[in-house]
Amino acid sequence: MKICIYGAGAIGGYMAAQLALADAAEVTCIARGPHLAAMRAKGLTLRIGGEEKNVAVTCTDDPNEAGPQDYVVVTLKAHSAAAVADQMAPLLGPDTAVVTAQNGVPWWYFYAHGGAQEGTRLATVDPGDGQWRHIGPERVIGCVVYPAATIVEPGVIEHEYGNRFTLGEPNGEKSERAQALASVLAQAELRAPIRARIRDEIWVKLWGNVSLNPVSALTGGTLAQMIDDPDVCGVIRAIMVEAQAVGEALGVKFPVGVDKRIAGAREVGEHKTSMLQDLELGRPMEIDALVSSVQELARLTEIATPTIDHVLAMVKMRARMSGCYGD
Repeated sequence: MKICIYGAGAIGGYMAAQLALADAAEVTCIARGPHLAAMRAKGLTLRIGGEEKNVAVTCTDDPNEAGPQDYVVVTLKAHSAAAVADQMAPLLGPDTAVVTAQNGVPWWYFYAHGGAQEGTRLATVDPGDGQWRHIGPERVIGCVVYPAATIVEPGVIEHEYGNRFTLGEPNGEKSERAQALASVLAQAELRAPIRARIRDEIWVKLWGNVSLNPVSALTGGTLAQMIDDPDVCGVIRAIMVEAQAVGEALGVKFPVGVDKRIAGAREVGEHKTSMLQDLELGRPMEIDALVSSVQELARLTEIATPTIDHVLAMVKMRARMSGCYGD
């Protein structure tokens, strides 16, 4: 089985290393810059469970060198994935599946969704419909990413926690292609349950992303600091309530309540969200995929989201002033 990890950064590098170490698939990493140079020179190093493991991986910055794949796992952040959709053509054979392993509302959300919104395109996550046109929603297997990892230096990934990559077909089927991928990931000690209602799981993670991420970028607070502050926690809770109303208007079933979701985030402790980390490092922030997309869905469903609207306006300005967001 040929698997291409497109955007082999922290999460993509973790998956690639696990697959390569287990010899579970023929893996190709698409990367760039010093990280790519280091992997070419010294292989990919994974620090996990108190051990350091190194493995040689095929890596390139040119999809033409990789050729058609069985699976392309896109682990770029959503805004970066949209920008390179037209470059993926060499990887896509007649039966290639594309696994979207990003946070936020996926660009294919309304493919095989059913109802009045069937086929609706989302401008906030797929400007110009680039991914819809160049990749095609029929190729997609949805994925919700739970592990945390960090690039500690070029070519070196440090795994922090988690090994679950939940999979799901947009139409809810337990397809052969999803089962085959889940089996290969299991060989690499990666959990990959297949869910019939992948959008429900997308929303449970998004619930935290849409609230905790922008508020952390505005306050500079860790999860524990924000949730332990009654006033700030009140803002986070209001965002979650509004987001839940939007999700339920689209048919989503939330398996837990708002307060339990907040309590789960508090248990993580003194952790900085990815959006705050990006802001501090001067990197582009995932504002559109995590927050603007929810506002777009709210407009579509005619649900009022005043707290989301206000926080979104402020975090966009904060990001623009730091050079971490562009229209």
